[in-house]
Amino acid sequence: MKIVAIIQARMGASRLPGKVLLDIGGKKAIELVWERVSQSRKVAEIWLATTTSPGDDELYHFIAGKRIKCYRGSEFDVLDRYYQTALLAAAGAVVRITGDCPFIDPSVIDEVIAAFLEGNYDYVSNTHPPTFPDGLDVEVFSFAALKKTWAEAILKSEREHVTSHIWNHPEKFKLKNVESKKNYSRERWTLDTKDDLEFIRRVVGEFQKHGKGFLSWLDILDIVSQHPEWTSLNSHQRRNEGYFKSLAED
Repeated sequence: MKIVAIIQARMGASRLPGKVLLDIGGKKAIELVWERVSQSRKVAEIWLATTTSPGDDELYHFIAGKRIKCYRGSEFDVLDRYYQTALLAAAGAVVRITGDCPFIDPSVIDEVIAAFLEGNYDYVSNTHPPTFPDGLDVEVFSFAALKKTWAEAILKSEREHVTSHIWNHPEKFKLKNVESKKNYSRERWTLDTKDDLEFIRRVVGEFQKHGKGFLSWLDILDIVSQHPEWTSLNSHQRRNEGYFKSLAED
């Protein structure tokens, strides 16, 4: 089975426009995401899925300059964007990653993929319920499940948030959740606001001071434990706020 990671990203974020091209420790945020996903041992190929909006031209040209495979599709029907990307990539299974997760961890990705492969599941994630820090979210689903969802999902929230139709219909799909040994779901490591950016830059800066290489999620836990005051920067933010906003518009 060809496992393809698809990273969704666009420039038009309402709370932090252009966030995927912001600098973090000398690299663009989306560049960090791609580099970290590329260290997965189980992902065969990585694609970036962005939109055809002129506002995403800058992102597309940056990605093209890095020779990263990219598909441009619907701005708001993200489910269709995923389906078309997976179709183009000839994916047997898809790993869904969002471009606002610069601390996404390859070991967590591989753990979720392993669970997906071992149990003949349609969909496996580490988000129902979440026990990993916000920003380490991983979803893995078969192309067959994606195709079925693409054909059947009707609600705006289901088209915008790709997998909600799957996990809202356990009678149609075989589901599993992967949990960490401890519950770290209150940790917020995602990039959605200026406060998030400040937190992420502080963590990366602290790591770079010591001249170390790869920053694992356990390294981040260690850094945060040494600087607990940093968590107050963005702990007031609501997890998955975009999804709840979309639900209200259904």
